[in-house]
Amino acid sequence: METPIIDTVALRVGDLDRATAFYEGILGLHVRNAGDATREFLIAGDSSPLIRVVEAPDAKPKPASALGLYHFAMLVPDRTSLAAILRRLADAGVRLQGASDHHVSEALYLADPDGHGIEIYRDRRPNEWTYTESGELYMTTDPLNLHELISAAEHSSGLPEGTTIGHIHLHVSDIKTAEAFYAGALGFDVMVRSYPGALFVSTDGYHHHIGLNTWAGPNAAPPDDQTIGMIEFAVRAPLRPNGSRASGDAHANGGPGEGTGTGTGTNVVTDPDGIRIRLID
Repeated sequence: METPIIDTVALRVGDLDRATAFYEGILGLHVRNAGDATREFLIAGDSSPLIRVVEAPDAKPKPASALGLYHFAMLVPDRTSLAAILRRLADAGVRLQGASDHHVSEALYLADPDGHGIEIYRDRRPNEWTYTESGELYMTTDPLNLHELISAAEHSSGLPEGTTIGHIHLHVSDIKTAEAFYAGALGFDVMVRSYPGALFVSTDGYHHHIGLNTWAGPNAAPPDDQTIGMIEFAVRAPLRPNGSRASGDAHANGGPGEGTGTGTGTNVVTDPDGIRIRLID
C-alpha cells in the first residue's frame, strides 16, 4: 500500500468518553490510550493513528462558521467496504449530512459528536476519471443512491483494513492566498480550480489530497486553541526536484507553528489562516 499523503488528524473534543464511543463504537476503529486526556484511533494492525483526540472540557463550542477543518476524509479500499460502513451507520441510527457521487469517488458525509466534519469515501479507478477540454480533472457533486449502495453491503462492519486519510478539506479566507501556500510553498499541484468557491490540490495525479474553500463566508472565525476544532493535521509535502520537501519556505508563506515537530524530519508550520500543519517525511 502506498504511503498516505495525509497522516494523523488531531482534534480537540469536549468529552473523551463520548468521542471514544463514536470512533470506536460507531466507526469501528481501535482505541489506544496516549495520555490521560488523549486517545488515538487506528485501524487494526496499524501503528500510525488516523485520528488523535485531545479532551478539553472547558473549550468553547465549535463556531457555526470558522476557518480550519471542513472535513477530513477516510478512504476505504472498495465499494463493498463503503456499503458495509453505510449499513453500520444506519444500524447505529447515525444521521448522514449528505451523500454524493463526485464522478471520481462516492462519498458519505457525517459529523462526530463535537461537530467535526467527516467524509467516508471510495475512489473510482483513475481510468474512469475524465478531464475537460482544458485538461482539468472533472469533478461534480451529484446525489448518491444510498438504497443501491447499501444493497451492495455483504455485512455491517466498521472501517476495514487498508483505510487511510485520503484527503482533508479546509475552510480558508482567500483562495488565491491559499493557493500560494499549498501549491506554491508546499508544492502541491492544482487539479481543479473551476469548482465554485473551491480549489483542489494533490500530488502524483490524485484528484485531491487537500481541498480549500471559502464557503464559511467572509466573517468566519479564525482558528482558536480554546475552541472545539482541529488542532493540526500531518502531511507529507511533495518532493522537490532536488529530493527535498517543503520546510522553511512554508514558514515564509505561512508562519511558524506553536512549538516544533517531534522526531526526525518533522516541522510544524501554520498556513496564512493560522491552520496548523505538521510536515513529515
